[in-house]
Parts: sequence; C-alpha cells; structure tokens
Amino acid sequence: MSKLIMNRRRLLATGAAFGASPLFAPALRAQSGPVKVAGIHASPVENAWNSVLHAAMVEADAEGVIEYTFSEGVSGTDYPRAMREFAEAGNLLIVGESYAVEREARTVAADYPDTAFLMGSSGEASGDNFGVFGTWNWEAAYLGGMLAGAMTETGVVGSVGAIPIPEVNMLINGFADGVKSVNPDATHLVSFIGTFFDPPKAREAGLAQIDAGADILFGERIGTADAAQERGIKAIGSLINYTPRYPDTVFANALWNFRPLVNAALADATAGNPVGKNYTPLSLMEDGGNDLMLVEGVAPPEAVANMLEVRAAIMAGEFEVPRNFDEPA
Repeated sequence: MSKLIMNRRRLLATGAAFGASPLFAPALRAQSGPVKVAGIHASPVENAWNSVLHAAMVEADAEGVIEYTFSEGVSGTDYPRAMREFAEAGNLLIVGESYAVEREARTVAADYPDTAFLMGSSGEASGDNFGVFGTWNWEAAYLGGMLAGAMTETGVVGSVGAIPIPEVNMLINGFADGVKSVNPDATHLVSFIGTFFDPPKAREAGLAQIDAGADILFGERIGTADAAQERGIKAIGSLINYTPRYPDTVFANALWNFRPLVNAALADATAGNPVGKNYTPLSLMEDGGNDLMLVEGVAPPEAVANMLEVRAAIMAGEFEVPRNFDEPA
C-alpha cells in the first residue's frame, strides 16, 4: 500500500501545474473527434482548485478527446458574459464555478438549453443542462490529519482556508477529525482569508498560527506552506501536489482529481443525456476522486501504518469519514 502511494507521488510530480494530473481515472475516448469544451476560472489557473480542473481538461485536450479553451481571473460581474460568449462559440460543455454568481449562472444556462454546464457550486443542479460538483477530498484530508495528530509536538495544529463555504468547511473539518482520532487533546486553529486566491494573505495567516503554537499546518489555501517553510515546520497540502515546490516542508498532500467528474459530464453531454445532476460523488476515494500522497520516511512508521489501515477501510467501504459542512469552530 505504501509503495502504491509513493509510486503515484512520483507520477504526479512529473505532471503539469505542480503535478496536478489524474490519479487513476480512465481516459474518455472521443468517438468522432474532439468536442469543444470551455473553462471559466474566477481565479488564475495557478490557484490550486482551478489548476486541478485545468489540468484535467488540458490532459483531455492532449489526448484528442476535447478542444479546450479557457479564460482565467474572470470577475463575478463579468462571469455571466463569459458564459454567454463560450456558449455562443459552440462549446458543448462549459466548466466553471458559480459560487459567487449562482442566480446569474442558472439564468445563463436556461438561455442556452443545448449547452451543458458543469459548475462548482454549493447549490443544487437545475434543469437538464446545469450540473454541479463540489470538492470532496475530505477523506484524504482526514488521513493527513491522522498523521498530523500523531506528529505534533506542541499539541497544536492549524488550518488556513479560503471562505467558510460548505466544501471548504468539510475539508477542514475532515482534517480536524483525523487529528482528533489519534490525538483527542490536540488544539486545532482555523483561519479564513476571505478570498479564494491570495497567497501572501494565506502566508500571514499561517505565520499567526505558528506564533500561536502550531507546528503542523494544513494548507487549504495556496500560500500556507510558505509560512511553514519560513518557520521550519511541516505542512500538508490540499488539492494538488505541493511537495515539488516545498520538498522539505510539505510531506503529504490531500489530492483531488477532477477527471472522473469531467469524464462523466462529457459522456452525458455527447450522448445527449441530461447533465442536470450532482457529479460530486465521483470525487470519492473509492472512485479515484481523491487520495493522500505521502512522502516516505517523514511520518513515524506506526502513524503511517495506522493511516494506511484506515485508508484501506475507506477504499473497501468499511469506514466512512464524517461529513461536516458546519463552519469550523
């Protein structure tokens, strides 16, 4: 089991965008040439969350499955216009995020019933063509929390998140639950930076947690590991593989893989089936949607063995990591 995770780490380290390539999702093969797919990113594609989406679609483009075009750094006020432009351009599927523009995004989708939309959202799917997904790598975050709880020497760990929306809350709560499962007396510090992309602000939040005693940080936001690196402590990354950028700091990453989700939505769209559904469950660990990447030799062997036991139970459907969408206390 440990060798499997390490082999996967080496594979991911060679991929695009910090190694943010799929874990083990099968490629979707085009039946009659590539179809047009657009990505609309509210943040730069270097942002961890966006980079996972971007890498999945770049890979599908390289395989000849899709023709991928994208816009990045699209503001909320400009988002509906970008959706309309890509729909008018004949894209079969438009992938994006409607967290800040839920009502407007659904209005646009209703105006283009022949275009499929797959949007990161805290809401429900609507109509036949507006599908949604959330970011479910909380199972991997739980496993990372188990390691952090076993490794902390101060008894204090920290998490730096973006905004307390359900998906972010669930991820941070998953990490905290993992910590508490092995170290019930540990203290968990939580900070939200109020935006999805501000690495300097995430760094400052991480430094404040370190000053408060944290000796391991969970970086839900990019920039957290900068604080850990600066102060010489360990960190756990989220969504993508941060270890190549912080080789002596980030010893584990709670990876998320978007390829199973986009594959399923694309298969529905090309078959003429409704995409107005929730694709989030394809992020489950047992489906290849998330997993923990571990650097060998950093965490104590006993802690790793314990974590791998739980990982095997998750994969076998024998253990379900609690889902807690409440804002972390």
